Amino acid sequence: MKLQAVELSKTYRGRKVVDDVELEIGQGEVVGLLGPNGAGKTTTFYILVGLARPDSGRVLLNDDEIT
Repeated sequence: MKLQAVELSKTYRGRKVVDDVELEIGQGEVVGLLGPNGAGKTTTFYILVGLARPDSGRVLLNDDEIT
């Protein structure tokens, strides 16, 4: 199983909070998103799990698009 983020971007109120994020997570991997407040960690997570829609980019699960 593989989860991929491809060129994810998201803007809120004119501020780009996620900017061309690329990520690939394989089955059994443990991953942490680190960064300062306002870096887009929560927004990226919300996009990956389907709670937010990216302005551009795709989320893939086993090469099938789920965005």
